[in-house]
Amino acid sequence: MAVHSTPESPLPVGEVSRLIGGWIDRLGAVWVEGQITQLSRRPGAGVVFLTLRDPSYDISVSVTCYRQVFDAVADVVGEGARVVVQAKPEWYAPRGQLSLRAAEIKPVGVGELLARLEQLKKTLAREGLFAPERKKPLPFLPQLVGLVCGRASAAERDVLENARHRWPAVRFEVRNVPVQGVHAVPQVVQAVKELDARDDVDVIVVARGGGSVEDLLPFSDEQLVRAVAACRTPVVSAIGHEPDNPLLDHVADLRASTPTDAAKKVVPDVGEEYERVRQLRDRARRCVAAYVDREERGLAHALARPSIQDPHRMIDERAEQVAALLGRGRRSLRHQLDRADSELTHTHARVVALSPAATLKRGYAVLQRADGHAVRDPGEVEPGETLRARVSEGDFSVRVDA
Repeated sequence: MAVHSTPESPLPVGEVSRLIGGWIDRLGAVWVEGQITQLSRRPGAGVVFLTLRDPSYDISVSVTCYRQVFDAVADVVGEGARVVVQAKPEWYAPRGQLSLRAAEIKPVGVGELLARLEQLKKTLAREGLFAPERKKPLPFLPQLVGLVCGRASAAERDVLENARHRWPAVRFEVRNVPVQGVHAVPQVVQAVKELDARDDVDVIVVARGGGSVEDLLPFSDEQLVRAVAACRTPVVSAIGHEPDNPLLDHVADLRASTPTDAAKKVVPDVGEEYERVRQLRDRARRCVAAYVDREERGLAHALARPSIQDPHRMIDERAEQVAALLGRGRRSLRHQLDRADSELTHTHARVVALSPAATLKRGYAVLQRADGHAVRDPGEVEPGETLRARVSEGDFSVRVDA
């Protein structure tokens, strides 16, 4: 309803703002579709601010919602996402700003599918199916490669041609299955299990060309993911193009960005391996040559040493030292013997000079009583007692006179 006003009686700003708020209030809650261009989630804040833009027109509107409303879709909704929002228009009178208060946010189209896939991804991750320690290494040179792909598909051609170009001797066991539609998941699972059961299959490649999100949904199926996780044979995922990221990429032992990339990662390039062998052979030759040269220099240095050139020189020098020590020992021993002989002679002379026999030879005699004791004092004998007189040349008896 129009409001009457004139230049002479204009409406105050507050009145106009109040009227606008009243008109907007009458609109009630509406569902709005748009693209998120700005998103603000302040830590600890209870309100989330975002800007919703019309992709067809350069028109945008501010949206606010409680944090729990946005957290319900936070894993699949971000800047650039298209969403459907149930919101009530609100007019902030003090600043004259229009915004929408969102009560519910839903992803548009495939967003709902992606939300379910994201939830499944989290569940499988919690079970440990995507853990890096579960990944099995690929063999360096597989003799037989299992390939699961669509019949006469570009993915099959890319894998076979590129792999045989890199390594002509490689062999393939191909299982052609539907790669989209209702029959895709059970047949892909069956093919993977059949190849995994064969002992001669060294690695399994699951390949498919690009497509829409809906086309690639079979390769995010929980049944297929669990079947691949249970495989004892290494599995390579080669689904779609680089941006595509089905759940099979997370559970596989190796993710290839394209089927062509899978061929490059599964088998080595024969030309590169020939070149690597040549480089290693040249390196080995250089190492052996350097080792031989080093040992030759060491041998020449050893042969140049005096002990090798004249091995008897050391013996001769030691022989002279032994002879000198032997002579010195003999001289020392002779000197010791001479000195001992001289000391013995002097001692013998002293002993002889001090012996009783030498005294007797000088004319002395020793008187002994009958019991053998020598007489040293005249008072020790009695008159008429017979004594024994010992002289140098013998002995005789004597009688004591009064």
